Amino acid sequence: EPRLNYSEIGVAVRNGIVTLSGTVDAYSKKIDAEIATKKVKGVKVVAEDIEVKLLGISQRNDSDIAQAVLDALKWHSAVKQEKIKVLVDAGIVSLEGEVDWEYQT
Repeated sequence: EPRLNYSEIGVAVRNGIVTLSGTVDAYSKKIDAEIATKKVKGVKVVAEDIEVKLLGISQRNDSDIAQAVLDALKWHSAVKQEKIKVLVDAGIVSLEGEVDWEYQT
């Protein structure tokens, strides 16, 4: 795959199981590596352990993400933000709570 920098991605193969590891600067590169690996003859399983680390201004810490989630909840007048608890851990957002209607989930 021409877009990929192979020095960023490690490849280990055993019995048709391919493990991809390393760090890339775009989610699309992670997906491209997985797709390219699946095209290789003899690959049975892809274990994908590639981490995405955004560079520069695109990078946001958990506090920034948490604030953005709270703002989004505040701007959505149909959702009562006091009923929703937010957890942000390593860039992954989890919401817990109750909503009045199914479409709000």
